[in-house]
Amino acid sequence: MNSIPGDLRTDRQPPMAIPLRHFVVALAFLVIGSVGGLAMTVASPPGLADVAHLHALLVGWVVLTIMGAMTQFVPVWSGVTIHSRRLALAQLWFVTIGLVGFAGTLLVGDLAWLPAFGALLLAGVWTFVYNVGRTLARARPFDFTERHFALALVCFALLAPLGFLLALDFTRPVFADLPFEVLRGDVLLVHATLALFGAITATIVGALAQLGKMFTQGRLRRIDEHALALEQALYPAGLALFVAGRGLGSEPLARLGGLALLAGLGTFALVVVWLLVRSTADRSPMTDRYWVVVASLLAWIGVTVPAWWLEPASYETLFGHPDGRTVLVIGVFGFVVVGSLYHIVPFIIWMNRYSDRLGFERVPMIDDLYDDRLERVDFATTLLGFVALSAASLFDLPRAATVGGTLLVTLGFALFVANVLLTIHRHGPDGIGGVLTSALEGDDSATPEEVGGVREPES
Repeated sequence: MNSIPGDLRTDRQPPMAIPLRHFVVALAFLVIGSVGGLAMTVASPPGLADVAHLHALLVGWVVLTIMGAMTQFVPVWSGVTIHSRRLALAQLWFVTIGLVGFAGTLLVGDLAWLPAFGALLLAGVWTFVYNVGRTLARARPFDFTERHFALALVCFALLAPLGFLLALDFTRPVFADLPFEVLRGDVLLVHATLALFGAITATIVGALAQLGKMFTQGRLRRIDEHALALEQALYPAGLALFVAGRGLGSEPLARLGGLALLAGLGTFALVVVWLLVRSTADRSPMTDRYWVVVASLLAWIGVTVPAWWLEPASYETLFGHPDGRTVLVIGVFGFVVVGSLYHIVPFIIWMNRYSDRLGFERVPMIDDLYDDRLERVDFATTLLGFVALSAASLFDLPRAATVGGTLLVTLGFALFVANVLLTIHRHGPDGIGGVLTSALEGDDSATPEEVGGVREPES
């Protein structure tokens, strides 16, 4: 996808180093999480290693990528200046330091420092919510994408203090001291539900609604518009009921909310399938991976419906079907992040380094910045490993299938990381080191026109 939609306000984007710094740190967590997952398949991990591993992948990789992407995407899409560049940098280091300490204390088993690192994570997430929330608030009226981003920010704001309380409860009985009965398991269910099906999923739906149209160069039919309106009724309401039902231990409420949530997501997935089927654009890393995303999402919904019908408020069905965790985390979350970054990173670099040279000299296009041969190999390797892992989990295949699938997924992610880092190294003005160490570009001052900027009407 080499074209840049004319209604995007790229003049409002933050300095290049801010989102790229988020992505580079997130890629480091992806490597750590992938290698850690491989190690856990061949050796017995210590007691809380699985919790540390899950947070390294979901918070360190997925959430940090979301934080960087929203910091970039909201100003570009909504036509408003980021509220504060300094806060955009602060959020990254709060979360990074907090997560490293959080995972480290879980691995070594010394939990005394867990509340302190949990407090840093809380500060980082709330800084992100405040900064992007203040930015998004100036974009009115909200469109489909912005409404889902706003919902995601609300979920981030709610899940962060619950995570802190859960960390604090490791060292002192927080919930036992309350004047009313609150079970740690119920708080954990609410925290995880807000994270998985609120913060992360709402961001993916909001972004995919725009990126899907952009990369397929497709147009929505009237029936698709009605389907998206239905999704906006089912998904947020279903999420609210699902969270309430799990928190209160009410299976009927959780069942109703969970099924409504699944219906909304399934409706959205079918709209994206239509865009992909009717795509007029050439093959791209994004569309290939978005096919995997919608196929995984529909498959995950299919196996989750009976699980949430029978046990919607059980920890066993936290990720949906007890054996469907790989389909959700890798098939949906993982492939959408990888596919999107194959455009976002080159797009940011191209806009900052090459856009002003267009028409004056020969410049590469956005898709020319990464190695397409390496991209194809990483896609095939990751996909094969993902299929093996999913089949091993769902059909109880021999352990060799799990080890082999994990090895292939780890290799595929490693190739993806190498491709992105090579893109930054070759085309970024100061390379990877400059992304991590460059001083804050500009300041927080903004003209009255910038503060009042709004998204221009869609053409």
